[in-house]
Amino acid sequence: MKKQLTLPIIAVIFYCFSYSNSYAWGLTGHRVVAEIADHHLSKKARKNIQKILGHETLAMTANWPDFIKSDPSFKYLDAWHYVNFKSGLTDKQLIQQLHQDTVANAYNKLTMLIEQLEQGKSLNQETKVMYLRLLIHLVGDIHQPMHTGRADDLGGNLLKCYWFNQATNLHRIWDEQLVDFQQLSYTEYTKAIDTASQKQCINWQSSSIEQWLFESYQVAESLYQNLQSGEKLSYRYNFDHVDTLNAQLLKGGIRLAGLLNKIFG
Repeated sequence: MKKQLTLPIIAVIFYCFSYSNSYAWGLTGHRVVAEIADHHLSKKARKNIQKILGHETLAMTANWPDFIKSDPSFKYLDAWHYVNFKSGLTDKQLIQQLHQDTVANAYNKLTMLIEQLEQGKSLNQETKVMYLRLLIHLVGDIHQPMHTGRADDLGGNLLKCYWFNQATNLHRIWDEQLVDFQQLSYTEYTKAIDTASQKQCINWQSSSIEQWLFESYQVAESLYQNLQSGEKLSYRYNFDHVDTLNAQLLKGGIRLAGLLNKIFG
């Protein structure tokens, strides 16, 4: 396993990759998803996860797959963070694409990670740590709508706009700027939105990964339709979309907990 990155290096990496097509939710968003999941772990799952991660919490390990992008040996992981779709797909068409597409993407690699971790006895400790970190991160990624965006604009990276008069793009707004606008730490944010009922948890956790992706895709489609290139966004955009933002973070956390309980519980 690569030597842990120091905080100054982490800060530089965060800045350099903030516009990347494969960077989702930013630091806070990924930690919110992971912290919510942590609150819904079974005792057995928590114990088995601690055997792998030690004292490293889910929230603190959630951003590892973005931090290691400074290491060229991990370049092959870039395509694992997203799935691109063309506009106008039905749920059946989207699922068909997922099942037929053999290139590296978030869906193919997430299903691989789940399968490998379920058969964990054959994995060495270093691989278990890496695979668990990736799984935690990718579940967050696929709930960021623009990680199911279009290939021709790099998941909204090429759709330029303004956020409070600052030049940005649709992808970055959903990666970090909407989350950061709430001005909450990841623990405060978790406490504010971790209010799902037992029925909601059961429904969200029982749906398939394909369905998770289709839900994110539907959100992405609406975001594309309601934004013009060069548009100036501010308070109204937050008002219109904060509920969707919070729902995606919450669903990601609840579903991540369901996966971890299934694998390690």
